[in-house]
Amino acid sequence: MSESTTTATELTAHYIAQVTGDLERNIKEQERIRAEISALQEQLAALQQDHTVLVNMQQALGITETPAGPALTPERAAVPAPRQKAGEPSDRRKARTTTTAQASPTDSKPTAKKPATKAAATKKTARPTLVELIRHHLTEQSEPRSAAEISTALGQAHPERDIKIKVVRVTLEGLVAKSQAQRTKQGTSVYYTAPDAPEPTAVPQAEEKPEGTDR
Repeated sequence: MSESTTTATELTAHYIAQVTGDLERNIKEQERIRAEISALQEQLAALQQDHTVLVNMQQALGITETPAGPALTPERAAVPAPRQKAGEPSDRRKARTTTTAQASPTDSKPTAKKPATKAAATKKTARPTLVELIRHHLTEQSEPRSAAEISTALGQAHPERDIKIKVVRVTLEGLVAKSQAQRTKQGTSVYYTAPDAPEPTAVPQAEEKPEGTDR
């Protein structure tokens, strides 16, 4: 009896040690996975912020094409699934579709409504770019304006667009590089104006004077 009791106690001690070790490992794994999840969440938030900045930069540079493929592929992949399920039942549904197509000639109207939605989408995409807005704003100003002033004015005029100072400053520098805007410094601050248009009236006056003298 003493030997059996000793073996039993040894087995229980062995199992207790195993369970405690497994619990410690489980707790450590949970902590490690939580740390990885928090790090991934931070990386995802940083990527989302970079995405918004890049989209604004793309709009500022006048690029109309947006690589929205990953966001559209799940919706396109989800559309054929119900079509396959709807085609699997018996021929009763096929008969219903044929009868409804013959009985109601108004089924062709929804197809005519689709181009209207496409036209509305093109109208939405045909809104002026940030470059055009900044050019128009500079031409209307009689005094030099800073990037902060331009961004606040455009944000008030177009509250539906997320206009940021960094994007406006980059766009202004691009216009300056293309000679479509002028940059001046007053101390540490930088101001922008529209390019000076040449005065056409000064040239004919200069040409008329020698002609009058020759006569």
